[in-house]
Amino acid sequence: MANTKSAEKRHRQSLKRRARNVTVRGEVKTAVKSAREALGSKDGAKMTDAIKSAAKALSKAATKGVLHKRTASRRISRLAKAATKAARAQA
Repeated sequence: MANTKSAEKRHRQSLKRRARNVTVRGEVKTAVKSAREALGSKDGAKMTDAIKSAAKALSKAATKGVLHKRTASRRISRLAKAATKAARAQA
């Protein structure tokens, strides 16, 4: 329980930020999951689109401060690496 007005305000702010962060994290997880599923498909265009949208979601989350920029960069890199590997396997 907050004892001061400023502590009450900080608590309200933290709840708002948490709600926003949870939403963004959920969007990122969904995008990455669909990208990973697309890696298994035979359709190269679908795979490329899914990877691009996941990279965009990760970059946006890093810009908003939900994820650290290096974390987002690492995840994008791993997705791209997996996409390259999947493309080579199909060829």
